[in-house]
Amino acid sequence: MKKAMVYGLGTSGTSAVKLLKINNYEVIEVDDKNAINSKEALNYLDGVSLFVKSPGIPYNELTNKVYELGIELIDEIELAYRFDRTGAKIIAVTGTNGKTTTTSKIAGLLELSGFQVEAGGNIGKAYSEIVLNNEKLDYLVLELSSYQLENLKTFKAHISIIINLSPDHLDRYRNLEDYYKAKLNILNNQENKDFFILNLDSQEIQDFKLEYKQKLVKISSNSCENADIYVENGIIKAYGNDKLEIAKFSLKGKHNLENIMFILAVSKILNLDYEIVKKYLYTTEALEHRMELVLEKNGIIFINDSKGTNIDSTIKAINAYENKVILICGGKDKKLNLMPLVESVIEKVKKVYLIGETADKLEILFKRNSYKHVYNFGNLEEVIANLEIESGDVVLFSPAHSSFDQYKNYMDRGKVFKELVKNRFN
Repeated sequence: MKKAMVYGLGTSGTSAVKLLKINNYEVIEVDDKNAINSKEALNYLDGVSLFVKSPGIPYNELTNKVYELGIELIDEIELAYRFDRTGAKIIAVTGTNGKTTTTSKIAGLLELSGFQVEAGGNIGKAYSEIVLNNEKLDYLVLELSSYQLENLKTFKAHISIIINLSPDHLDRYRNLEDYYKAKLNILNNQENKDFFILNLDSQEIQDFKLEYKQKLVKISSNSCENADIYVENGIIKAYGNDKLEIAKFSLKGKHNLENIMFILAVSKILNLDYEIVKKYLYTTEALEHRMELVLEKNGIIFINDSKGTNIDSTIKAINAYENKVILICGGKDKKLNLMPLVESVIEKVKKVYLIGETADKLEILFKRNSYKHVYNFGNLEEVIANLEIESGDVVLFSPAHSSFDQYKNYMDRGKVFKELVKNRFN
Protein backbone atom coordinates (compact mmCIF):
# COMPACT_ATOMS: atom_id res chain seq x y z
CA MET A 1 0.00 0.00 0.00
CA LYS A 2 1.24 3.49 -0.88
CA LYS A 3 1.95 5.79 2.05
CA ALA A 4 1.18 9.51 2.30
CA MET A 5 1.56 12.13 5.00
CA VAL A 6 -0.91 15.00 5.40
CA TYR A 7 0.32 18.01 7.36
CA GLY A 8 -2.48 20.19 8.75
CA LEU A 9 -5.94 18.90 9.61
CA GLY A 10 -8.12 21.91 8.87
CA THR A 11 -10.89 21.85 6.26
CA SER A 12 -8.67 21.03 3.28
CA GLY A 13 -6.35 18.67 5.18
CA THR A 14 -9.21 16.61 6.59
CA SER A 15 -10.73 16.25 3.11
CA ALA A 16 -7.32 15.32 1.71
CA VAL A 17 -6.99 12.50 4.27
CA LYS A 18 -10.38 11.08 3.24
CA LEU A 19 -9.55 11.34 -0.46
CA LEU A 20 -6.23 9.55 -0.02
CA LYS A 21 -7.74 6.76 2.08
CA ILE A 22 -10.52 6.10 -0.44
CA ASN A 23 -7.78 5.79 -3.06
CA ASN A 24 -5.94 3.12 -1.06
CA TYR A 25 -3.23 5.19 0.64
CA GLU A 26 -2.03 4.59 4.15
CA VAL A 27 -2.16 8.08 5.64
CA ILE A 28 -0.06 9.52 8.46
CA GLU A 29 -1.90 12.54 9.90
CA VAL A 30 0.20 15.40 11.24
CA ASP A 31 -1.12 18.43 13.09
CA ASP A 32 0.64 20.34 15.83
CA LYS A 33 -2.61 20.53 17.85
CA ASN A 34 -4.71 17.50 16.93
CA ALA A 35 -2.42 14.64 15.84
CA ILE A 36 1.27 13.70 15.59
CA ASN A 37 3.17 16.98 15.81
CA SER A 38 5.62 18.10 13.15
CA LYS A 39 8.67 17.25 15.29
CA GLU A 40 7.47 13.69 15.88
CA ALA A 41 6.50 13.35 12.21
CA LEU A 42 10.21 13.47 11.27
CA ASN A 43 10.37 9.89 12.55
CA TYR A 44 7.53 8.69 10.31
CA LEU A 45 8.81 9.66 6.87
CA ASP A 46 10.13 6.18 5.99
CA GLY A 47 8.22 4.85 2.99
CA VAL A 48 6.22 8.07 2.46
CA SER A 49 5.92 8.78 -1.26
CA LEU A 50 3.52 11.73 -1.13
CA PHE A 51 3.41 14.66 1.30
CA VAL A 52 0.32 16.90 1.25
CA LYS A 53 0.73 20.26 2.98
CA SER A 54 -2.32 22.29 3.96
CA PRO A 55 -2.11 25.84 2.57
CA GLY A 56 -1.98 27.70 5.90
CA ILE A 57 0.87 25.55 7.23
CA PRO A 58 4.29 27.28 7.12
CA TYR A 59 7.44 25.74 5.69
CA ASN A 60 9.56 24.40 8.53
CA GLU A 61 11.93 21.63 9.60
CA LEU A 62 9.46 18.92 8.51
CA THR A 63 8.87 20.31 5.02
CA ASN A 64 12.61 20.92 4.60
CA LYS A 65 13.26 17.27 5.45
CA VAL A 66 10.61 16.19 2.93
CA TYR A 67 12.40 18.14 0.20
CA GLU A 68 15.76 16.75 1.31
CA LEU A 69 14.49 13.17 1.04
CA GLY A 70 13.03 13.77 -2.41
CA ILE A 71 9.45 13.05 -1.29
CA GLU A 72 6.90 14.68 -3.59
CA LEU A 73 5.33 17.67 -1.81
CA ILE A 74 2.00 18.99 -3.10
CA ASP A 75 -0.98 20.93 -1.78
CA GLU A 76 -4.59 19.79 -1.47
CA ILE A 77 -5.59 21.50 -4.73
CA GLU A 78 -3.11 19.41 -6.71
CA LEU A 79 -4.19 16.25 -4.88
CA ALA A 80 -7.88 16.84 -5.61
CA TYR A 81 -7.14 17.55 -9.27
CA ARG A 82 -5.34 14.21 -9.63
CA PHE A 83 -8.42 12.33 -8.37
CA ASP A 84 -11.08 14.59 -9.92
CA ARG A 85 -13.69 12.50 -11.77
CA THR A 86 -16.42 15.16 -11.85
CA GLY A 87 -15.87 15.87 -15.55
CA ALA A 88 -16.08 19.59 -14.76
CA LYS A 89 -14.34 22.34 -16.66
CA ILE A 90 -12.41 24.37 -14.09
CA ILE A 91 -12.70 28.13 -13.75
CA ALA A 92 -9.89 29.19 -11.39
CA VAL A 93 -9.91 32.61 -9.71
CA THR A 94 -7.11 34.32 -7.82
CA GLY A 95 -5.96 37.87 -7.10
CA THR A 96 -5.28 39.99 -4.06
CA ASN A 97 -8.83 41.37 -3.85
CA GLY A 98 -12.22 40.40 -5.25
CA LYS A 99 -11.69 36.62 -5.40
CA THR A 100 -14.65 35.62 -3.27
CA THR A 101 -17.16 37.90 -4.96
CA THR A 102 -16.03 36.94 -8.45
CA THR A 103 -15.94 33.21 -7.68
CA SER A 104 -19.35 33.16 -5.98
CA LYS A 105 -21.04 35.28 -8.62
CA ILE A 106 -19.65 33.26 -11.54
CA ALA A 107 -20.97 30.11 -9.88
CA GLY A 108 -24.35 31.76 -9.28
CA LEU A 109 -24.62 32.86 -12.90
CA LEU A 110 -23.74 29.39 -14.20
CA GLU A 111 -26.32 27.82 -11.90
CA LEU A 112 -28.96 30.30 -13.08
CA SER A 113 -28.02 29.39 -16.66
CA GLY A 114 -28.92 25.76 -15.99
CA PHE A 115 -25.52 24.16 -15.40
CA GLN A 116 -24.42 21.75 -12.68
CA VAL A 117 -21.80 23.79 -10.83
CA GLU A 118 -19.93 23.88 -7.52
CA ALA A 119 -17.85 26.68 -6.00
CA GLY A 120 -15.04 25.87 -3.59
CA GLY A 121 -11.33 25.98 -2.88
CA ASN A 122 -10.60 28.89 -0.58
CA ILE A 123 -14.34 29.39 0.06
CA GLY A 124 -17.07 26.94 0.92
CA LYS A 125 -16.09 23.34 0.27
CA ALA A 126 -12.53 22.13 -0.10
CA TYR A 127 -11.80 20.91 -3.64
CA SER A 128 -11.15 17.42 -2.24
CA GLU A 129 -14.57 17.37 -0.59
CA ILE A 130 -16.22 18.18 -3.92
CA VAL A 131 -14.28 15.34 -5.56
CA LEU A 132 -15.28 12.97 -2.73
CA ASN A 133 -18.97 13.69 -3.37
CA ASN A 134 -18.50 12.02 -6.76
CA GLU A 135 -21.04 14.24 -8.53
CA LYS A 136 -20.94 14.89 -12.24
CA LEU A 137 -20.50 18.61 -12.83
CA ASP A 138 -20.41 20.92 -15.81
CA TYR A 139 -18.25 23.55 -14.12
CA LEU A 140 -16.16 23.89 -11.00
CA VAL A 141 -15.34 27.45 -9.90
CA LEU A 142 -12.36 27.53 -7.54
CA GLU A 143 -11.16 30.48 -5.51
CA LEU A 144 -7.43 29.93 -5.02
CA SER A 145 -5.15 31.79 -2.62
CA SER A 146 -1.44 32.23 -3.24
CA TYR A 147 -0.83 29.55 -0.60
CA GLN A 148 -2.97 27.05 -2.54
CA LEU A 149 -1.09 27.79 -5.76
CA GLU A 150 2.43 27.24 -4.44
CA ASN A 151 2.88 23.54 -5.18
CA LEU A 152 0.94 22.80 -8.36
CA LYS A 153 2.28 20.15 -10.73
CA THR A 154 -0.48 18.98 -13.10
CA PHE A 155 -3.43 21.22 -12.16
CA LYS A 156 -4.91 23.05 -15.16
CA ALA A 157 -7.80 25.46 -15.44
CA HIS A 158 -9.94 25.88 -18.55
CA ILE A 159 -10.45 29.55 -17.64
CA SER A 160 -7.95 31.28 -15.36
CA ILE A 161 -8.48 34.67 -13.74
CA ILE A 162 -6.08 36.95 -11.88
CA ILE A 163 -8.25 39.83 -10.77
CA ASN A 164 -5.44 42.09 -9.54
CA LEU A 165 -2.13 42.06 -7.69
CA SER A 166 -1.17 44.30 -4.77
CA PRO A 167 1.03 43.90 -1.67
CA ASP A 168 -0.05 41.21 0.80
CA HIS A 169 1.23 38.28 2.89
CA LEU A 170 4.76 39.59 3.32
CA ASP A 171 4.82 37.68 6.61
CA ARG A 172 4.91 34.55 4.39
CA TYR A 173 6.90 35.57 1.32
CA ARG A 174 10.44 36.94 1.05
CA ASN A 175 9.31 39.75 -1.24
CA LEU A 176 6.47 40.92 -3.46
CA GLU A 177 7.83 39.14 -6.51
CA ASP A 178 7.59 35.76 -4.77
CA TYR A 179 4.00 36.50 -3.75
CA TYR A 180 3.05 37.56 -7.29
CA LYS A 181 4.77 34.53 -8.82
CA ALA A 182 2.72 32.23 -6.59
CA LYS A 183 -0.43 33.87 -7.97
CA LEU A 184 0.81 33.45 -11.54
CA ASN A 185 1.00 29.68 -11.03
CA ILE A 186 -2.72 29.68 -11.85
CA LEU A 187 -1.66 29.85 -15.51
CA ASN A 188 0.39 26.64 -15.28
CA ASN A 189 -0.28 23.93 -17.86
CA GLN A 190 -2.88 25.91 -19.83
CA GLU A 191 -2.97 25.21 -23.56
CA ASN A 192 -4.21 27.05 -26.63
CA LYS A 193 -7.75 25.73 -26.11
CA ASP A 194 -7.85 27.35 -22.64
CA PHE A 195 -8.49 30.97 -21.65
CA PHE A 196 -6.87 33.63 -19.48
CA ILE A 197 -8.87 36.75 -18.66
CA LEU A 198 -6.22 39.47 -18.54
CA ASN A 199 -6.77 42.67 -16.56
CA LEU A 200 -5.01 45.33 -18.62
CA ASP A 201 -5.27 47.75 -15.68
CA SER A 202 -2.96 45.58 -13.56
CA GLN A 203 0.53 46.92 -14.22
CA GLU A 204 1.89 44.29 -11.85
CA ILE A 205 0.75 41.51 -14.22
CA GLN A 206 1.94 43.40 -17.29
CA ASP A 207 5.40 43.86 -15.75
CA PHE A 208 6.04 40.11 -15.89
CA LYS A 209 5.89 40.26 -19.72
CA LEU A 210 4.51 36.75 -19.97
CA GLU A 211 4.14 34.82 -23.19
CA TYR A 212 0.66 33.35 -23.35
CA LYS A 213 -0.16 29.99 -24.92
CA GLN A 214 -3.81 30.30 -24.00
CA LYS A 215 -6.47 32.50 -25.61
CA LEU A 216 -6.70 35.93 -24.02
CA VAL A 217 -9.81 37.89 -23.15
CA LYS A 218 -8.71 41.41 -22.18
CA ILE A 219 -10.61 43.70 -19.84
CA SER A 220 -10.07 47.29 -18.74
CA SER A 221 -12.02 49.78 -16.64
CA ASN A 222 -10.85 52.44 -19.07
CA SER A 223 -11.78 53.00 -22.69
CA CYS A 224 -9.01 50.91 -24.21
CA GLU A 225 -8.29 50.06 -27.82
CA ASN A 226 -6.78 46.70 -26.86
CA ALA A 227 -9.57 45.55 -24.53
CA ASP A 228 -12.38 43.16 -25.44
CA ILE A 229 -14.45 44.38 -22.50
CA TYR A 230 -14.03 47.97 -21.31
CA VAL A 231 -15.74 51.00 -19.76
CA GLU A 232 -16.75 54.10 -21.68
CA ASN A 233 -19.01 56.91 -20.46
CA GLY A 234 -20.64 54.91 -17.70
CA ILE A 235 -21.20 51.87 -19.93
CA ILE A 236 -19.47 48.49 -19.99
CA LYS A 237 -19.00 47.46 -23.59
CA ALA A 238 -18.27 43.85 -24.53
CA TYR A 239 -16.68 43.26 -27.93
CA GLY A 240 -18.19 46.57 -29.05
CA ASN A 241 -21.72 45.17 -29.01
CA ASP A 242 -23.36 44.35 -25.67
CA LYS A 243 -23.72 47.34 -23.36
CA LEU A 244 -24.40 47.40 -19.62
CA GLU A 245 -25.17 50.57 -17.65
CA ILE A 246 -22.92 50.81 -14.60
CA ALA A 247 -25.48 52.87 -12.66
CA LYS A 248 -27.90 49.92 -12.74
CA PHE A 249 -25.57 47.45 -11.03
CA SER A 250 -26.56 46.50 -7.47
CA LEU A 251 -22.87 45.80 -6.76
CA LYS A 252 -21.43 49.28 -6.25
CA GLY A 253 -17.89 50.66 -6.25
CA LYS A 254 -14.86 50.49 -8.53
CA HIS A 255 -13.71 47.17 -7.08
CA ASN A 256 -17.05 45.58 -7.94
CA LEU A 257 -16.88 47.02 -11.45
CA GLU A 258 -13.68 45.04 -11.92
CA ASN A 259 -15.38 41.89 -10.62
CA ILE A 260 -18.36 42.40 -12.94
CA MET A 261 -16.12 42.64 -16.00
CA PHE A 262 -14.53 39.30 -15.14
CA ILE A 263 -17.97 37.72 -14.71
CA LEU A 264 -19.03 39.17 -18.05
CA ALA A 265 -15.85 37.86 -19.70
CA VAL A 266 -16.62 34.33 -18.45
CA SER A 267 -20.16 34.63 -19.81
CA LYS A 268 -18.74 35.54 -23.22
CA ILE A 269 -16.26 32.66 -23.27
CA LEU A 270 -19.04 30.21 -22.38
CA ASN A 271 -21.59 31.86 -24.68
CA LEU A 272 -24.20 32.31 -21.94
CA ASP A 273 -27.59 33.86 -22.72
CA TYR A 274 -27.05 37.63 -22.69
CA GLU A 275 -30.47 38.48 -21.23
CA ILE A 276 -29.86 36.14 -18.28
CA VAL A 277 -26.41 37.66 -17.78
CA LYS A 278 -27.70 41.23 -17.87
CA LYS A 279 -30.54 40.58 -15.41
CA TYR A 280 -28.18 38.75 -13.06
CA LEU A 281 -25.56 41.52 -13.05
CA TYR A 282 -28.18 44.21 -12.47
CA THR A 283 -29.78 42.43 -9.50
CA THR A 284 -27.16 40.28 -7.73
CA GLU A 285 -26.36 41.53 -4.23
CA ALA A 286 -23.10 41.95 -2.29
CA LEU A 287 -21.78 38.98 -0.34
CA GLU A 288 -21.84 38.81 3.44
CA HIS A 289 -18.80 40.56 4.95
CA ARG A 290 -17.95 42.31 1.64
CA MET A 291 -19.22 45.90 1.58
CA GLU A 292 -22.34 44.55 3.27
CA LEU A 293 -24.99 47.01 4.47
CA VAL A 294 -25.60 46.14 8.12
CA LEU A 295 -27.84 48.96 9.28
CA GLU A 296 -29.15 52.31 8.08
CA LYS A 297 -30.62 54.40 10.85
CA ASN A 298 -31.03 58.12 11.61
CA GLY A 299 -29.09 58.97 8.45
CA ILE A 300 -26.12 56.78 9.47
CA ILE A 301 -24.95 53.81 7.40
CA PHE A 302 -22.99 50.88 8.85
CA ILE A 303 -20.95 48.79 6.38
CA ASN A 304 -19.35 45.42 7.17
CA ASP A 305 -16.27 44.87 5.01
CA SER A 306 -14.55 42.34 7.26
CA LYS A 307 -13.40 40.55 4.08
CA GLY A 308 -11.14 43.56 3.48
CA THR A 309 -7.98 41.87 4.73
CA ASN A 310 -5.31 43.96 2.98
CA ILE A 311 -4.48 47.60 2.46
CA ASP A 312 -5.49 47.88 -1.19
CA SER A 313 -8.90 46.39 -0.43
CA THR A 314 -9.58 48.93 2.32
CA ILE A 315 -8.40 51.86 0.22
CA LYS A 316 -10.88 50.80 -2.49
CA ALA A 317 -13.61 50.53 0.14
CA ILE A 318 -12.86 54.05 1.40
CA ASN A 319 -12.92 55.39 -2.16
CA ALA A 320 -16.34 53.85 -2.79
CA TYR A 321 -17.88 56.74 -0.81
CA GLU A 322 -17.95 60.37 -1.85
CA ASN A 323 -18.37 61.68 1.68
CA LYS A 324 -15.73 61.23 4.34
CA VAL A 325 -16.21 57.98 6.24
CA ILE A 326 -15.55 56.83 9.79
CA LEU A 327 -13.17 53.89 9.45
CA ILE A 328 -12.61 50.99 11.84
CA CYS A 329 -9.44 49.09 10.95
CA GLY A 330 -6.52 47.03 12.24
CA GLY A 331 -5.69 43.37 12.79
CA LYS A 332 -2.89 40.83 12.39
CA ASP A 333 0.43 42.33 11.34
CA LYS A 334 1.38 41.01 7.88
CA LYS A 335 4.52 43.20 7.70
CA LEU A 336 3.07 45.40 4.95
CA ASN A 337 3.91 49.00 4.19
CA LEU A 338 1.10 50.84 6.01
CA MET A 339 1.76 54.29 4.57
CA PRO A 340 -0.64 53.98 1.57
CA LEU A 341 -3.44 53.27 4.07
CA VAL A 342 -2.37 56.16 6.30
CA GLU A 343 -2.30 58.54 3.32
CA SER A 344 -5.73 57.44 2.15
CA VAL A 345 -7.17 57.90 5.64
CA ILE A 346 -5.66 61.39 5.99
CA GLU A 347 -7.18 62.40 2.65
CA LYS A 348 -10.65 60.86 2.92
CA VAL A 349 -11.51 59.63 6.43
CA LYS A 350 -13.26 61.75 9.04
CA LYS A 351 -12.15 59.62 12.01
CA VAL A 352 -10.37 56.28 12.40
CA TYR A 353 -10.88 53.76 15.19
CA LEU A 354 -8.15 51.13 15.65
CA ILE A 355 -8.25 47.49 16.74
CA GLY A 356 -5.96 44.48 16.79
CA GLU A 357 -2.25 43.76 16.69
CA THR A 358 -1.41 46.71 14.43
CA ALA A 359 -3.41 49.31 16.39
CA ASP A 360 -0.40 50.82 18.19
CA LYS A 361 1.73 50.84 15.05
CA LEU A 362 -1.01 52.59 13.07
CA GLU A 363 -1.63 55.11 15.84
CA ILE A 364 2.05 56.11 15.80
CA LEU A 365 2.01 56.52 12.01
CA PHE A 366 -1.15 58.64 12.03
CA LYS A 367 0.13 60.96 14.76
CA ARG A 368 3.55 61.20 13.13
CA ASN A 369 1.74 62.45 10.03
CA SER A 370 -0.29 65.02 12.01
CA TYR A 371 -3.61 63.17 11.76
CA LYS A 372 -5.41 63.84 15.03
CA HIS A 373 -8.73 62.05 14.61
CA VAL A 374 -7.48 58.62 15.69
CA TYR A 375 -8.91 56.52 18.51
CA ASN A 376 -7.08 53.38 19.64
CA PHE A 377 -9.45 51.13 21.61
CA GLY A 378 -7.80 47.83 20.66
CA ASN A 379 -10.94 45.76 20.12
CA LEU A 380 -14.34 45.97 18.43
CA GLU A 381 -16.34 45.84 21.64
CA GLU A 382 -14.69 49.02 22.96
CA VAL A 383 -14.85 50.73 19.57
CA ILE A 384 -18.60 50.24 19.15
CA ALA A 385 -19.26 51.17 22.78
CA ASN A 386 -17.34 54.47 22.31
CA LEU A 387 -18.28 55.27 18.71
CA GLU A 388 -19.27 58.92 18.27
CA ILE A 389 -21.28 59.45 15.09
CA GLU A 390 -23.88 61.75 13.58
CA SER A 391 -26.38 61.82 10.73
CA GLY A 392 -24.67 61.58 7.34
CA ASP A 393 -21.80 59.40 8.57
CA VAL A 394 -20.77 56.14 6.90
CA VAL A 395 -19.25 53.78 9.47
CA LEU A 396 -16.98 51.49 7.48
CA PHE A 397 -15.53 48.40 9.13
CA SER A 398 -12.75 47.51 6.70
CA PRO A 399 -9.81 46.16 8.71
CA ALA A 400 -7.06 46.13 6.02
CA HIS A 401 -5.56 43.18 7.92
CA SER A 402 -6.35 39.53 8.49
CA SER A 403 -8.33 38.52 11.57
CA PHE A 404 -6.24 35.82 13.20
CA ASP A 405 -4.89 37.99 16.03
CA GLN A 406 -8.35 38.25 17.63
CA TYR A 407 -10.78 36.02 15.69
CA LYS A 408 -11.05 32.60 14.04
CA ASN A 409 -11.48 34.18 10.59
CA TYR A 410 -12.91 37.23 8.81
CA MET A 411 -16.45 35.73 8.98
CA ASP A 412 -16.30 35.47 12.76
CA ARG A 413 -14.97 39.03 12.94
CA GLY A 414 -17.73 40.33 10.66
CA LYS A 415 -20.46 38.61 12.66
CA VAL A 416 -19.17 40.16 15.88
CA PHE A 417 -19.21 43.61 14.25
CA LYS A 418 -22.78 43.17 13.02
CA GLU A 419 -24.03 41.95 16.40
CA LEU A 420 -22.37 44.83 18.25
CA VAL A 421 -23.78 47.43 15.84
CA LYS A 422 -27.31 46.04 16.00
CA ASN A 423 -27.24 45.71 19.78
CA ARG A 424 -26.21 49.31 20.28
CA PHE A 425 -27.85 51.19 17.41
CA ASN A 426 -30.88 49.20 16.22
